[in-house]
Amino acid sequence: MERTLLLIGTRKGLFVAWSEDGRASWRVGPIRCRMSAIHGLTIDLRRGIRLFATGDSPHWGPTFLVSEDLGETWTEPDVAPVRFPDFTWTALKRVWRVEPASPTEPDVLYAGAEPAALFRSEDGGASFALVRGLWDHPHRPRWEPVNAGLFLHTIVTDRDPRRLLVAMSAGGVYRTVDGGESWVPRNRGLQLDGVPPERRYPEFGQCVHKVARAPGGRLYAQGHPGVYRSDDDGDSWTSIGAALPSDFGFPLVAHPRRPDTAYVFPLAADVEDRMPPGGRFRVFRTDDAGASWRALGCGLPDGHHAAVLRDAMCADGADPLGIYVGSRDGEVFASRDEGESWARVATHLPDVLCLRAATL
Repeated sequence: MERTLLLIGTRKGLFVAWSEDGRASWRVGPIRCRMSAIHGLTIDLRRGIRLFATGDSPHWGPTFLVSEDLGETWTEPDVAPVRFPDFTWTALKRVWRVEPASPTEPDVLYAGAEPAALFRSEDGGASFALVRGLWDHPHRPRWEPVNAGLFLHTIVTDRDPRRLLVAMSAGGVYRTVDGGESWVPRNRGLQLDGVPPERRYPEFGQCVHKVARAPGGRLYAQGHPGVYRSDDDGDSWTSIGAALPSDFGFPLVAHPRRPDTAYVFPLAADVEDRMPPGGRFRVFRTDDAGASWRALGCGLPDGHHAAVLRDAMCADGADPLGIYVGSRDGEVFASRDEGESWARVATHLPDVLCLRAATL
């Protein structure tokens, strides 16, 4: 029977979980990478199985870890592979995301960093170079940091290796069609919060929390505020969050085979709240491209007030699709039937920051 790997990144380290019985039960290994906050996880299946974990340590600064033995051991290069060139007069605070490029480029990886920048590797992650087209963009000096900082957290690849889309908090969505040489903002229809109506839809500067690609060129986005859909590769966006209890949140997952299906985890929008509405810990799914949403709560708790962060919800690509969600109070839940029912994978972990899963 196939094995499913689940990586769990927390505020104080990394856990590796396995299921070998069709995702009916899980074995969670010991904590690894102790005292490093793991904000980004990647499972690269293009050439063997390589795992990446990124984040930071309060003592040692940015962390970039690699495993080639399914998470049993993790190593960090002697020389940091992601670093800003001297001419930028900028120091790396954190790598938020490592994203494999198109399968036609098996040695190419992208990294999203804080301060907001994109890096590209052509040697499987041994070294990265700053993508100058985005760094030199005339909009960059006017990107504004949010409470958590100014960072590039989402990288959406395409079958065409020249096409790439990124999202930044708070710069908005930008797209390249020439391999990163030039970039254009793609924010038409995305709102900016807390401004007069005449300034609500600027060319850039939106606080986009997550973007995910669905089949057929469709994109979904979770922003602050709003949940959106694009049917033209980001040229324009339509709000689809009206039927949700709140259109504020951080994570978003697009179904890899059904373009009309996506998942979000709503949170109350009040900055002093940011908890599941009504204390009901619920994943919401649309099966009609956002016209309606259904709460999926069988096996999920009530009276639960912990939030779910940007990368703490993911899918495993299997059929039926497995969905995973982790909370800020250290609980991880898994569904092996596309969200219809849920079971606990782990509890009493440190604050869950990110999840990644794959069926091997």
